[in-house]
Amino acid sequence: MEAFIHFVTHHWFFAIPMFGMMLAAGVMVIWRLLLNHNAKTDLNLFLPRFQEVLQKEGIEGALKFCKAQPESEVIPRKLFVAGLENWKNGMAASKRAMASVMELEIIPDFNFLLAPILGIAKISTMVGLLGTVISMIGTFQELGKAEGGAAQGKASQEIGLALFATALGILTAIPLVFMHVMFKAWIHKYEIKMKSAGQKLILLLQNMKDRPAQPTAAAQAVPARPVGAPAAGTVPGR
Repeated sequence: MEAFIHFVTHHWFFAIPMFGMMLAAGVMVIWRLLLNHNAKTDLNLFLPRFQEVLQKEGIEGALKFCKAQPESEVIPRKLFVAGLENWKNGMAASKRAMASVMELEIIPDFNFLLAPILGIAKISTMVGLLGTVISMIGTFQELGKAEGGAAQGKASQEIGLALFATALGILTAIPLVFMHVMFKAWIHKYEIKMKSAGQKLILLLQNMKDRPAQPTAAAQAVPARPVGAPAAGTVPGR
C-alpha cells in the first residue's frame, strides 16, 4: 500500500489519467446498465392487453394504445407502432418498417456508450505501458550515472513503482472488456426478442384480417326469404 501511495504522489502525471479513465468508464457502465434495465418489456403481460384492444378497437385503437406506452417500452412504442402504421400498405411493408426501425433506431440506441467503453479498455493498457516505459527509461538513465549498491537498490524500487502504471491499465481494461461482451450479448438476445414480437404482431394482424365479418343487428333481425317465395305484401298469382 505504501508503494502504491508513493507511485500516486511521485508519478501523478500517469496516475491521474489512469484514475480519470477508470472513473469515466465506471460511470458509463452504470449508465448503460440503467438504460438496459429500463428497456425491458414483458410480452407475457403486454400481448394479451394488446390483443384485446386490437379486437375491440381495431388497428387505430391498437396504434393509440402502443403510442401511450412509456418511452422505456421499446417494443410497443417503436416496433409495434412502425408495423401498425404500415399495415395498410400490406404485410411486406409492415415487415420492412419494423426491420428498418430495429436496424436504424433501436439497435443504435442499445449500442450507445459501448464504443467509448471499449475504447477506454484498449487505451488504458497502452497508457499504462507508456507510463511504465517512460518511467523505466528515466530510471535506467539514473542507474547509469549512479554508483554503488544503494543507487541500484533505489533504481530497483523505481522500476517496481513504474510497473504500477501497467497494473492500473490492466485492472481498468479487464472489467471493461467483460462488460462490453456482456452488453453485446444482451443486445443480441433483445434483437431476437424483437423479431419474435414482430412475428407475433404479424400473426395477430393476419388473424384479424382473415376473420369473417360479423352480421349487423338489422341483418340478424330480418329473416332470409326462401327462393321462390313471394315478397311480403304481395298476393300470390298476381
